[in-house]
Amino acid sequence: MKLIVFGATGGTGKEVVKQALADGHEVTAFIRNPIKMSDEHPLLTIVQGDALSMKDVGNALTGHEAVISCLGSNGLKETNILTEMTKNILNGMKTHNIERIAYVASAGINKEIPGLTGKLSQFILRNVLKDHGDAVEEIKKQGVHYTIARPMQLTTQPLSKTYRQDTHSIPVKGRKIGRADVAHFLLQSVVQGKHMNESIGLAY
Repeated sequence: MKLIVFGATGGTGKEVVKQALADGHEVTAFIRNPIKMSDEHPLLTIVQGDALSMKDVGNALTGHEAVISCLGSNGLKETNILTEMTKNILNGMKTHNIERIAYVASAGINKEIPGLTGKLSQFILRNVLKDHGDAVEEIKKQGVHYTIARPMQLTTQPLSKTYRQDTHSIPVKGRKIGRADVAHFLLQSVVQGKHMNESIGLAY
């Protein structure tokens, strides 16, 4: 499968690229700074661009079958950067007839985390959660086939392929999940056609 990964130099994005290449997929890593990814692999193409540029995004999307977005916010200030980047991706997908996207958001975008943890996350991460939530709403409005990942706290734990999922909320008493396992979930969803048009909470 020919995949393009946005946010390919972030913790989760790197894992998506690594696992996709290991599984034999053609991967385009869309990155702002090429210095951050100097990997050489016969199935890897590195494209330099800015996800806030509709032209850069549109040109990069040519010829791909699916999009995986691991874009993240920069800090906790009020922003709509994720929403704007996602709009550019969706416009490019429409232009190039790409119908599949997997998007990493965050647990809490639906106010689904219970108790004190949920209240703290809604306060501390309120701007990030709103931006992710608005981006997800844009995805849902476009009529593409999507999978939304809502991971709990991200860690550097090695790939286990053993994690819990919850369609409506978060896994009971779930607290953390490794970026490698989030990447595994994204790839399984896209490649195997799982979790079509679903938003899934992820945790160990």
